[in-house]
Amino acid sequence: MKNHFLGFGLGLRTDHYQTILDQSPDVDWFEIISENFMVGGGKPLYYLDAIKERYPIVMHGVSLSIGSSDPLNQTYLKQLKTLINRVQPQWVSDHLCWTTHAHINSHDLLPLPYTDETIDHVVNRIKAVQDFLGRQILIENLSSYLTYKDSVYDEWTFLNTIAEQADCLVLLDINNIYVSARNHGFDPMDYLKGINKNRVRQFHLAGHTDNGDHVIDTHDHAICAAVWALYAQALQHFGAVSTMIERDDNIPEFAELHNELQQAKHIAQQIIPQLKPELAS
Repeated sequence: MKNHFLGFGLGLRTDHYQTILDQSPDVDWFEIISENFMVGGGKPLYYLDAIKERYPIVMHGVSLSIGSSDPLNQTYLKQLKTLINRVQPQWVSDHLCWTTHAHINSHDLLPLPYTDETIDHVVNRIKAVQDFLGRQILIENLSSYLTYKDSVYDEWTFLNTIAEQADCLVLLDINNIYVSARNHGFDPMDYLKGINKNRVRQFHLAGHTDNGDHVIDTHDHAICAAVWALYAQALQHFGAVSTMIERDDNIPEFAELHNELQQAKHIAQQIIPQLKPELAS
């Protein structure tokens, strides 16, 4: 089993801060949205400091804009590094996308054209970020709803090539693979098989909105049966990978998310015999 396996985690959301401190639930780790804690003080940092004393923390960003043609935002990187020094996270991740243009943040995770020029551009920027932070980062695959005519690679080859050339790691979002496969008509197993097993450090699981002829990654529903099935296939292919459930809207009581997490544990334990219950609790 991989020695960086953290077990099964949840996204740390405001609705659940007090429940976590009051109940100390059996969650292996929590993932924070980095930007929510890039503040000078106040309740967010108070709760984060209290929770990180009890649980390992992973940092997940949404504003690195690694694919943008804008220069890397040095102010953002300094704030990110300050938070890393405070939290001492297990790892740090962001998305393989662009969010800014002409220094204006769209607040959307926008896809990139899958070309050699883009690969070179993103690889150089990831290397610069890793040099600044003094650590490897993880890059996450998006859910997407359009493609570029200029693309010459499939998405998994694009992601895998960048990870190899930049010597970074991968956060593989299983729901995003499912969503994009439905929207673009590819086989999600081709995606899983196209990623270097040694690069994958974390899985995301989430719910989405199914509109029949297209699927939207909304993070406001429970995980559906098809995504659970793809998760099982990912475990069969990659082995034990730290798994986390995202919920960003229509957030239920903590117990409901905890029950979903138990389902992820159960699936993993059925597929990976050496994943003993004491390692997954």
